[in-house]
Order: sequence, then C-alpha cells, then structure tokens
Amino acid sequence: MPSVHSETLLAEVAALPSLPGVYRYFDAQDQVLYVGKARNLKKRVSSYFQKDHGGTRIGHMVSKIVRMQTTVVRSEAEALLLENNLIKTLNPKFNILFRDDKSYPYLKVSGPGKSTSTANATGTPGKPQAEAFSRIAYYRGGVEKKHRYFGPYPSAWAVKETIQLLQKVFLLRTCEDTVFSNRTRPCLLYQIKRCSGPCVGMILQADYDQDVRHAEEFLRGETQAVLQALEARMMALADQLAFEQAAQVRNQMTALSRVLHQQSVDTVSDSDADILAVKVQGGRACVNLAMVRGGRHLGDRPYFPAHVEDAHAIGSMTTLEGEEAQPQTLEVRILEAFIAQHYLGIAVPTSLITSEQVDKKLIKAVSLQSGVKVSAVHNPREQRRVWLEMAQNNASIQLTRLLAEEGSQQARTRALVEALDLAPDDIDTLRMECFDVSHTSGEATQASCVVFQNHKMQNSQYRRYKIEGITPGDDYAAMRQVLLRRYGKLAQALNSGEAPANVHMPDLVLIDGGKGQVSMAREVFESLGLDLALIVGVEKGEGRKVGLEELVFADGREKVYLGKDSAALMLVAQVRDEAHRFAITGMRAQRARVRVGGGRLEEIAGIGPRKRASLLQRFGGVRGVEDASVEDLMSVQGISRELAQSIYQALH
Repeated sequence: MPSVHSETLLAEVAALPSLPGVYRYFDAQDQVLYVGKARNLKKRVSSYFQKDHGGTRIGHMVSKIVRMQTTVVRSEAEALLLENNLIKTLNPKFNILFRDDKSYPYLKVSGPGKSTSTANATGTPGKPQAEAFSRIAYYRGGVEKKHRYFGPYPSAWAVKETIQLLQKVFLLRTCEDTVFSNRTRPCLLYQIKRCSGPCVGMILQADYDQDVRHAEEFLRGETQAVLQALEARMMALADQLAFEQAAQVRNQMTALSRVLHQQSVDTVSDSDADILAVKVQGGRACVNLAMVRGGRHLGDRPYFPAHVEDAHAIGSMTTLEGEEAQPQTLEVRILEAFIAQHYLGIAVPTSLITSEQVDKKLIKAVSLQSGVKVSAVHNPREQRRVWLEMAQNNASIQLTRLLAEEGSQQARTRALVEALDLAPDDIDTLRMECFDVSHTSGEATQASCVVFQNHKMQNSQYRRYKIEGITPGDDYAAMRQVLLRRYGKLAQALNSGEAPANVHMPDLVLIDGGKGQVSMAREVFESLGLDLALIVGVEKGEGRKVGLEELVFADGREKVYLGKDSAALMLVAQVRDEAHRFAITGMRAQRARVRVGGGRLEEIAGIGPRKRASLLQRFGGVRGVEDASVEDLMSVQGISRELAQSIYQALH
C-alpha cells in the first residue's frame, strides 16, 4: 500500500460500507480531483489504494489524494445522477467534463385570454385585445405555465427560421403587445402575406385560434392531421361559395406541403429525437448533438469534453476491478458522460439515437430523473440512419477543425517563446496577462486584464478594474494603479516566501502601449521587486496599421519588429485585441450607468427615480449635476434648498 497516504485516510477506506454510492477525492489544496460512482463503495475505492500504479495517469492522481468524501445512496441510478451533478458542480480535474451549456432557445406561443373584441373580418368597430391573439416569439429563460414552449432548438437561427415558416403558412403575429394595441391599420407583414392582421380585426378570433392550433400541431409533428384539417376546411369554404377564403387555405396547404417535402420526414415516426454521435482523435473528442423536433431536423451543435485521456485511464482501471462485465471503449464512456450531464435539468426527447451502444441503466436513470420514458436506439434504419450519418460526419468535421485550430494556436505559442527567448517550465502552460486602459475623455475609466494560458484565452480569469482617484484622462496613472492592484499583494507574498507553491507571476506581462506605458510598468515592477524582463509593450506601428506593431521591452532591450506574417505577432495581436475589447465593453457599460443616473445620485436620500431623471435631463448627465451650484439645483422642480444642499455636498 502506498506510504504517501495518511493512516486516517486508509482507515476511512477500510471502513467504507459495501453499498452503492458516490466518492470524491481531494488534493492538498482542497481541490476536487475525481468524482466517481460505485455499486460497491468499499470494493471500488479500495482498488485505488491496494497497489502501486507507478507513473501512470492513475498513479499521478492517486498520489495527490489527501482526503475523500463519500455519499451512500439507495440505488445505482441515484449514484449515477448524483455523480454527474457533482461533476458539473465541482469541475474535478480527472473527470470527463462537458461545459454547462443550457442556453438553448425556445419558440414561445403566448397563451390567449378571453377576447373582449367585437371586431370581425371586415374590421368593424371594437379594438381587438392583444392578449386574445396568441403571439409566436423567440425565447430564452424561465417558463410560465400560461404560455406554451416548443424546443429546445440548437441555435437562435433554427428558432427564427421556424418562426418565418409559421408566418408563411399560418400567418401568426410576431409583434409585441404594445405594437398590437396601437395599430390603426395593417402593417407591412400583412401586406406581404406574413400575418393575418388580427391587430385591426382582419380575421375572426375563432379562425385565428384555429390557425394557432394547427401551428402547434405542426410543431408537435402532427403534420398529416394538420393537412387533413386544412383540406376539410378548404372544401367546406368551397361548398359555401367562399372561394377567396378557400384559396387562402389552399395556399396554406401548398406552403406546408412544400416544407414537408423539403424536410423528407413524412415517413418518420419520431416527432422528437436527439441524435448523438461521438468522434475521438488526437487526444480530443467531439460529441455532435443534432435535434429533431416535430419531425423536423433543426440543426446540430458540437461539444468538446475536457480531461478525456485522464478520465479514460482512471475509468479503465476501475472497470478492470470487476464491477462491470465488459470494458468500455473511450467513445462509449464519453457518450455516456454527455448523456448523464447534458440532460440534467432540461427537457429530454422520447428518443435518443446514438452512434455507440450505451448502458440501459443510464437511460433508465435519465427517464426517472426527467419523468419521460426515454428509449435509445443504436442501429437505426431509414431516415433515422440518415440523421445519424449526418451527425457522425459533422462530429468528424468539427473535431478536425478543432485540432487544426489548436495546432495553429500551439504553433503561435511556440513561435512567441522562440521570438522572445522565453523559458517557461512547460510551453503548454505558458501564461500571459495583458492590460489595457479605456475611457471617453477621462469619463468612466476602466482597466482590463485578460489571461492567455494552455494555448487559449481563459475567459473565467479576466478581470476589470474601476480606476478612481486620478486626473481624468491620465492613462499612465491608470496603468500604475491597475498594475499595483494586480501584483502588489502577489509580489509581497512571493518576496516573503509565503506564496503557495502553485502561485507565481505570469511568464509574460503585455502592456497595450509604447515607451510611456512600459516606463510606467517598469517603475511599478521596480518598486515591487519584480523581474523587469516580464514586461513587453505592444507599440502601434506607422499609421497605426495592423501588422506593423513593435515590441518594447522594460529591461533595456532594443525594440523588436516580428514581421507582418509572424505567428508570434499574430498571437500578441490576438491577446492585445482581446484586452482592448474587454476594456472598452466595461468602460461603455460603466459610462452608460453613469449617464442614466447611476452611481452617486442613487445614494442620496430624497432622490427618487423621478427627481433623478429631472436632474439628469436638466443638466445633461451626472457631470453636469456635479458642476451645478446649489441655486442651479434649486431651479429643478421638486428640489428644495435643503435637498439641493444635500445633493451638492454628496457630489463634492
């Protein structure tokens, strides 16, 4: 038994029950290493500590374990659901992990209330009420029971395309209720036959409701029922000699038939299905999710899991301990991880079509969790086979694209290391931090810090700094402030030897600016006792043209021009542009908050929304209010002398 583990930990392992459950391993920094499930906790967890795994990935992970937590559950299904809930919550280092992406859009059909309108198809008096006529709309967010939601859809484009289709076939409205209520004549959509004009009484309530029902049936995949109902309606109108209305229904049938022909789904029995295809190559993996809703193929979305090889190595070890009858392939393991994590908390279709055969226990657990009976098909036929082949091709294409992009990014990182003669411990962990300052004539000054590591931008580590206490427009003072705030405490910890082993300065600090900004950065680093060789300024070239930038160094080296086609310069420009984007978006948001009366005005007692709006309108913004005298403030309606004095004192 390895001697690196404490007796307390080994005693906890020995005392585990032979029951189903979930276990979590933690390292010395209390970071989660691995989350796993077991039919027999004692047998599974003991397998990690009963032999020396050497220098393998398993051995690397096991050597870091300093403590563990376990949770006993009633069944394997509960263990599976709890395991994946914890994986998504804790983000362990050695589990297959899919980015949590539940931002799927839906198509919303608003629920109509009782109509109080007396309008008819000829537009006689009596204004129609907006709530009486259902509206179709693109939607994200929480659902309300009074409305109906269809989806989810793989992209906003898929929702908007479906809305356009419903407009063409069923002529349903998309306008906001306020627009509906204020219309006095038909809009352009009515003129181009994309809306039936309920806002001005151009269609009867009952006829509009019937179109809404047919649209919902179409979205549910009940297309033949819709066609039969439309045909019966057309014949009835013809019998009544209402040939113009009959022709309109005929046009609806023609448009709907054309859509069905394009989709080629009239022989498919599944109305809702998800098609899942997995592809593994070059140490990376892609799961391509294609969605079929109402019998229509709506498009797909690729997912790229993290920690694939580490998780597979650890999973293979536990499989060989005898808990599972057959070792799983990496493709199966990835697909099962995706199903378990993806369908937590979102709607699940009744049918899953998969490129690999997944465990029936997993499908049963998903069914129990969602309350929907879900089936999984591994070898589909006919149209579903076509869908699966499309998903497999797309998975292969997306993975090839990802590998090409990563290869290109790694080449850029390597080129930068060579061009600047850097010496990182590992080129894959090279860390750059880039700073930029943004403001509008000194207003709402913000500084940004963006991070590049592992050959990509690390969005979760970006930081913005609100710059205060400087002369407006003084970029040098702003840069001094942000660098001191960013590295002051870190430098103190490093110089005193109190910093944790995994905390250190970045390998490169990029400054968006030339000699002036670099000189300011040099002063800050000298005062903090930091290495000046870390600082590199990105100076704009002649005419501020992209590709002509020069690198300025704080340690006295001559300026360097890498060349317009240099891979290293491309990486520097990418990081610099991201810092500029992040700074300017923060500045604009801050400026907008100030200009609409945010900030200090909201904190003054006696200033409500109406008085704040009056002040901002009278003086053109917060800065104008600051420049106003007490007498000027009193000229605003509702501002007494006492309140004006309070405002003046608060702003000065």
